[in-house]
Amino acid sequence: MPQGKVAVITGASRGIGKSIAFALAAKGATIVAMDMDQAATDATVAELQATGAKALAVVGNVTVTADVERMIDAAVEAFGRVDILVNNAGITRDGLIMRMKDEEWDAVLSVNLKGAFVCTRTAFKVMSKQRYGRIINIASIVGQMGNAGQANYCASKAGLIGLTKSNAREMAKRNITVNAVAPGFIATAMTDALSDKIRGELAAQIPLERLGSADDIANAVVFLASEASGYITGHVLAVNGGMYM
Repeated sequence: MPQGKVAVITGASRGIGKSIAFALAAKGATIVAMDMDQAATDATVAELQATGAKALAVVGNVTVTADVERMIDAAVEAFGRVDILVNNAGITRDGLIMRMKDEEWDAVLSVNLKGAFVCTRTAFKVMSKQRYGRIINIASIVGQMGNAGQANYCASKAGLIGLTKSNAREMAKRNITVNAVAPGFIATAMTDALSDKIRGELAAQIPLERLGSADDIANAVVFLASEASGYITGHVLAVNGGMYM
């Protein structure tokens, strides 16, 4: 388990990122939470600290190298090292390809893919000296199977899978593993707003007949961050209830 490890998590103030932060903290990890929302990030860190966990909030944009360098520097200054990086920050700007604006394409690719690249490049400098690291990228089922109306999002998540595999090959010699988790349909505030009928239709597409939870994704991340996964790298762990095999 990640006992005593320092975990940096992007997009950590809510949803899947927040669940990952709490799951890793419950296993003894120290958490560095990065997000653009100052109030939400501070609140998440306060909740973590209330459980007895060590945690630090850093506000910044994953697409800005200076912000990411400041995050990694803050982690090292406060806790001495960076053992785990979870690239979770992501956005959507959905729309049919014929109507998709350049700025909608660029925004999604920038946050979802460039952000992971910038964070990985920066964290690698620390992990390489340590000769230890666990990098976990949060991809998506739609990066594997596609989805109408999400060309930008699907491309960003498919690219993230390619980045995962390439970095796994580059970093293995430094004892750094790089893996991805590909969530399926996950119950979120967005899906809670859907009608029972639509949620039922979504669940009907899934062999396990239910939407996943943020905790399902967090549990997969905890495994990939642990010593138990030490011989796994370049892998895409599908957590989708069997929807895509």
